[in-house]
Amino acid sequence: MPSASLETTLELWSTSLREAKQRMRPLFAAPSVAASANAFLDGLLGGERRKTGWMRAEAAGDPGPWRQQAILGRSHWDADALRDVVRDLVIETLASPDATLVLDETGFLKQGKASCGVGRQYTGSAGKITNCQIGVFAAYVSDQGHAFIDRQLYLPKAWSGDPARRRAAHVPDEIAFSTKPQLARGMIQRAIAAGVPFAWVAADSVYGVSEIEMALRRASKGYVLGVTGQHSFWSWITERPIAGTAEEIAKALSETDWVRLSAGAGTKGARLFDWAYLPLATLPASAVDPALDESEWTRGLLVRRSLSDRALAYFTTWCPAGTPVSTLVAVEGRRWAIEDAFETAKTELGLAHNESRSWHGWHRHVSLVMLAFAMLARVRRLANGAPPKTALIATLAGALVGPGDPARGDAAGTATH
Repeated sequence: MPSASLETTLELWSTSLREAKQRMRPLFAAPSVAASANAFLDGLLGGERRKTGWMRAEAAGDPGPWRQQAILGRSHWDADALRDVVRDLVIETLASPDATLVLDETGFLKQGKASCGVGRQYTGSAGKITNCQIGVFAAYVSDQGHAFIDRQLYLPKAWSGDPARRRAAHVPDEIAFSTKPQLARGMIQRAIAAGVPFAWVAADSVYGVSEIEMALRRASKGYVLGVTGQHSFWSWITERPIAGTAEEIAKALSETDWVRLSAGAGTKGARLFDWAYLPLATLPASAVDPALDESEWTRGLLVRRSLSDRALAYFTTWCPAGTPVSTLVAVEGRRWAIEDAFETAKTELGLAHNESRSWHGWHRHVSLVMLAFAMLARVRRLANGAPPKTALIATLAGALVGPGDPARGDAAGTATH
């Protein structure tokens, strides 16, 4: 489908920005705080490469970063309420009954020891153990596009069990230590409780654990979850007996077991891999939970093989009986959408430029970035075109959110804290 003209896209951008500001307006009791939030959103969408408080303040025409900093710290508003606003906007824009909820984490490199949740821990963002914060995210991915709908800062035991550090970073009393899979399970439960339409969950091996599997089975949601090569599988009620670790089972496969399929379009064309799918058992949903119906579901093992170096990746699956392997491959392929979202949010929207050290500051900053990303997803969806490139984002931002432009929705620079 052809993309919209620049004039139409400008109009969509302006309208979507106003709508985003209107949606979050009820979260702020004082007009000055709402104005600061509007200016913060404008700064995230601006053309500056760094989205620091000083840079955002300069773009807003403020003499210093204090108004930008106040919205993250000194003001009183609920970041979780903004998270829910973002989720509702995303679902209105991208909803599809066969959508996939993708779970993943990303790291935020930090210096020092004061930023909430910071510590020496592994992050795939850097590919090593380093001083950082870790955020767990949920993205909604459909054939209409993708955007974040949930997030939470991971609080290591060194933080969760240290009252002094908790007080200094304003960690709420009700926040206890939770593993990353437990945080992800909470996001799944929130999505289900909010009536988010989705049929699948995809995630890497951090989240391929039994507690998430069982939660999804009881909710009648399919999944394609990464596991390690040492994860054990076994079949029952099937003609082909299978037992052993994922690695052992994959080594015993013959070439006739593999099929070449695309996991979706990448920057260089179709992401082609060889795939092997082994159904392990088909049983009624009521076997998982007596409260469920008699619809049949299949548990299986999906193996991905690289065409270049033949490296293997393994996935535990749960799907309605009769689901073709191509569907499972497509679900797994949607996992790349959250990687794209992380890259865009960090390079274009300042996701990693949070200067607040508190629990509330992290969640407020990230939620505002999520709103900016959701707004872009809405523009892309309504324009029926490809995601705007960096230059287009900068051009639109400069044209529409400059000082005094009505799209700002506030008298920029007049509010102080």
